[in-house]
Amino acid sequence: MTTAAHWTDPLTAPEIAEVVALVRADPRIGDRPRFWGIAVEEGMARALAPGQGRPVRLVVMNPQAHLAWEVGAWTSGTDRPASIVSWMPVDARRPGVSSEEARLVAQACREDAEFQKALTARGIADAALVWVDPESITGFEPADLAGRRLSWGTVWHRESEDDNGYARPVAGLVPIVDLETLTVVRIEDHGVIPVAAEGGNYRSGTWGPDRHVAPLEISQPEGPGFTVEGQLVTWQNWSFRVGFTHREGLVLHDITYHDGDEPRPVVRRAAVNEMYVPYLDSDPTAYRKNFFDWGEYGAGPLTASLELGCDCLGEIRYFDAAVVNGHGEARTIGNAICLHEEDFSVLWKHVNTRTGEADVRRSRRLVISFFATVANYDYGFYWSFYQDGMIDLEIKLTGILSVSGIADGQEPAYGRMVAPNVQAPNHQHYFGMRLDMAVDGPVNRLYEVHAEVEEDDRNLFGNACRMVRTPIASERTAARASDPARSVHWLVESTTRTNRFGDRTAYRLTLPNTARLYARPGSVAARKAPFVAKQLWATPYDPEQRFIAGEYPNQAPLGEDGVTAWQEADRSLDGAEIVLWPVVGVHHHPRPEEWPIMSVHRIGMRLEPDGFFDRNPALDLPAPRAHEGAGHGGACCHGPAETVH
Repeated sequence: MTTAAHWTDPLTAPEIAEVVALVRADPRIGDRPRFWGIAVEEGMARALAPGQGRPVRLVVMNPQAHLAWEVGAWTSGTDRPASIVSWMPVDARRPGVSSEEARLVAQACREDAEFQKALTARGIADAALVWVDPESITGFEPADLAGRRLSWGTVWHRESEDDNGYARPVAGLVPIVDLETLTVVRIEDHGVIPVAAEGGNYRSGTWGPDRHVAPLEISQPEGPGFTVEGQLVTWQNWSFRVGFTHREGLVLHDITYHDGDEPRPVVRRAAVNEMYVPYLDSDPTAYRKNFFDWGEYGAGPLTASLELGCDCLGEIRYFDAAVVNGHGEARTIGNAICLHEEDFSVLWKHVNTRTGEADVRRSRRLVISFFATVANYDYGFYWSFYQDGMIDLEIKLTGILSVSGIADGQEPAYGRMVAPNVQAPNHQHYFGMRLDMAVDGPVNRLYEVHAEVEEDDRNLFGNACRMVRTPIASERTAARASDPARSVHWLVESTTRTNRFGDRTAYRLTLPNTARLYARPGSVAARKAPFVAKQLWATPYDPEQRFIAGEYPNQAPLGEDGVTAWQEADRSLDGAEIVLWPVVGVHHHPRPEEWPIMSVHRIGMRLEPDGFFDRNPALDLPAPRAHEGAGHGGACCHGPAETVH
């Protein structure tokens, strides 16, 4: 097999297969094992040279024996064969649920006599047209079923094979399933509510003829401005390595700005580390809905294959990704990650009204993205790099609202009507990021900055405003709340380098999208994801502290692990390898216009240079050339022209 060129590269299908083969040879996993994820042990691997093989962790379950393990292993290298080095027992309830396991659960429900009886009472004769999505039961495990690996199901009905099942919720019917035995252990029936009669298809022609849209083409006659060598991407002054994990999907490593001939590190590792979605409705088929979509399911295997002309436009470079499925088979996701350039309007501009001269530069950005489909919802994650040193993450929420049935004549108390007998509950989306910072070196300091009116005698005219910097010296003081009214942001400073003004070089983190959790203190939603109570957490780097919600959040004791537990140690952040854990959130009060499919809603975060450069780093950009026929002699500003197509 081909050994990975760099330790940050995504695991390949042959690497996954060789480790799984060794695990399968061990009799303790039984004859029907299930798998949930394999990942590089990054804390060990980051010190390795290429070609040595890589340390990995793989999760395997023996459902017949109620056992699970995290298996430590090595992939093969030039100097060693693949090998297993450890078997660490894991609480058998806590590995995440794979798509393959989800399909087994749905089939178990369809074959259950009591479930079929409940469907018949609702006028549903063909169970084959029913979907069942296994949902996280964390925090809601029935006391008499304690110790079992469980899930509960949301139930949907289709009138035909190509019907949109997510438009027809089967209200009041809740199966509870043992994930290991694949048996329905309880049926909750809260009463018959009519299944929606109106369809929810969204394909062309369903709601009338398509409108005319004029063609729009993107042309780069000289090809893209980026280069790709293996997983290493270089674009203008930026470089980074493209990674991919089972839990997080796309991961970016070694983000570096090249200032002339000098490489200057900015971020060692960047990823969307977790997603938490609590629903805010006491309806019996909605009150349990609160998911760690990454920790309880996994972004990697839910990643969608992207298509040119549909998901991405222009000169595109795709990256494939390999994952292990629930049966232990290596699966390659073609076109999992998209890389392309975009025009992004004006970067800077000024018109000298005295001379009539205008100077303008257009912004171009490099975008690397992937999409994950989590049952009904689709989430796009777009990391963008800009010519002035900025980095941002845009999260695009689309797909189909997760809805509930509602009786004739009833008004939803905690949501909106989107179709007859269909309500969309209020809910929220939280995204926990992980940013291993490395601003001009691995050791940094963290500050919070906010605006204040100057209160002393120097404020003679009452309009003096100062920016107050507060050092965040340890973990317990690093649970921070955003406040746009006070211009709150955070500064990560180098401990070794200054700019020409004597200030430490730094990057600024801004979080424009935040949401308060609308659940009572002490509720399952509040105790399950305590990290959403703040918008920023910070810890010193620890290779064992990988995920903001903890290593195995499925059916875990609420709040036992994760960043809120780690920060109790109150370790120093003064001159440390700092890991930031920003939390971006949105409160979603549904609109009828978001049915039967939701137009993209955008939220995100931003990293900007703040004293990292001595002046605007985009002064060297060529002037754009005016479009043909513009009537300005072919140039719209001064300087050597850049051709724009």
